Amino acid sequence: MYTPKDFVEARLPVLHDAMRSNPFGTLVTAGEGGIEATHVPFVLARDEGPMGTLYAHVARGNDHIVRHPGEVLAIFTGPHAYISPNGYPGKATHHREVPTWNYIAVHAYGMPETFTDAPRLLDLLTRLTIQSEHDGDQAQPWKLSDAPADYVTPMLRGIVGIRIPLARIEGKWKLGQNRPAEDREGSAQLLNQRAGDNEQAIAEAMRSI
Repeated sequence: MYTPKDFVEARLPVLHDAMRSNPFGTLVTAGEGGIEATHVPFVLARDEGPMGTLYAHVARGNDHIVRHPGEVLAIFTGPHAYISPNGYPGKATHHREVPTWNYIAVHAYGMPETFTDAPRLLDLLTRLTIQSEHDGDQAQPWKLSDAPADYVTPMLRGIVGIRIPLARIEGKWKLGQNRPAEDREGSAQLLNQRAGDNEQAIAEAMRSI
């Protein structure tokens, strides 16, 4: 990922927080058959290994990992927003401004392992369910144990677990760090006038740097 020095984010806790806040990622591989991507929710085990470990699962018919052995890339996309030149004070005087797009992104790399044993799959699905249900802030979160065991067990045979011990993580926080403070504040104010969650999140992130 091309990341000018102004936009580099290398603090592991910050990277982990971004991955955890945006767990639905893209798993990418490249091999003799070309490039392939699968969109999956991930569970991050922060303390498993020096940089953490990712877990996911795919349908057994999805032989993505099997057909593309080697390092994989997991992409996590955070909030993003269009930045209009109208937010820059200089636009009103010299007009020498162009639009851009601000965003937060994390690329995580590692060598994947697959597993199909029922206890590990059940543990992964339990962790993923707890993570997802609590993210939804439901009063009574659904639990995997709410479904009958004789219904869940056969379904485990239809999936493959993926474990990715992370070897490298790249973070890009493109938030106008290369612009004067007044440009960032002007852009943030303009974003605050838009109703989208992405716009509000980017405005807050721009003010926090």
